[in-house]
Amino acid sequence: MTEETNIPAETGAAAERATRSGFVALIGATNAGKSTLVNRLVGAKVSIVSHKVQTTRAIVRGIAIHKNAQIVFMDTPGIFKPRRRLDRAMVTTAWGGAKDADFIMFLIDSERGLKGDAETILEGLKEVHQPKILVLNKVDRVKPEDLLKLTAAVNEVVKFERTFMISALNGSGCEDVMDYLAAALPEGPWYYPEDQISDLPMRQLAAEITREKLFLRLHQELPYSSHVETEKWEERKDGSVRIEQVIYVERDSQKKIALGKNGDAIKAISTASRKELSEILEQPVHLFLFVKVRENWGDDPARFREMGLDFPTS
Repeated sequence: MTEETNIPAETGAAAERATRSGFVALIGATNAGKSTLVNRLVGAKVSIVSHKVQTTRAIVRGIAIHKNAQIVFMDTPGIFKPRRRLDRAMVTTAWGGAKDADFIMFLIDSERGLKGDAETILEGLKEVHQPKILVLNKVDRVKPEDLLKLTAAVNEVVKFERTFMISALNGSGCEDVMDYLAAALPEGPWYYPEDQISDLPMRQLAAEITREKLFLRLHQELPYSSHVETEKWEERKDGSVRIEQVIYVERDSQKKIALGKNGDAIKAISTASRKELSEILEQPVHLFLFVKVRENWGDDPARFREMGLDFPTS
């Protein structure tokens, strides 16, 4: 279900020649489904997904071509009340991404509605002047009358150009979002080559995939005090690639959790990550994971730079 658009349609040869491009920032509370939606709209995995909140730490750009438009989706960290230095960096990055975009897409989990962080984000959007669209996710789990009430309540606080009701998981309603953005973005040349789907370096994407598998395997046992870095990437003559990564934790007790009994946890994480990397790279992958203790890495500016975050000084 969507509202009618007032954007005029171009016709004739001019419409065929003109290209459009722009940046669309997805913002929302943690676990609203932003990464799942970006992957759906791009048509490939560019952002990691887990059931654990605050999985996305820095802006991940996914690039989609739709009709004559190149749409660069900016998957931002979930916005929440920060407690640690890393939290503050993530929230600052999310709002910074919103203010740098041509369009802002505010994603709400329809089941949760405006509870908690979503209401705080909505208030913050009053100070952001870019055009905004509202996207209600997981609408297949909510009664239509409740969706209409939620739409009205949100638009009473901030005026949105359009409201879309979708399911990022099954793709329902996503084509309408793409159609709208393809027509609404400004005319201009594309920013990236046509076959590029992300601006994330492959070494960093590989580290993110391993971090996803770490979260999926240990999301109850291991705290957020973990970070993955790709330290070695070697293309081999037989067409395979050797990748060495380090999982950094803050305490010996966390290292034991990451390794698991008899190394079972790290073996499972390595197997899952290696399988997905082989599929993405379309070549055999030899993945070697190491777990190291680096106390207070969350206060190390170098680690923030590695993650693509600015280091908060206070």
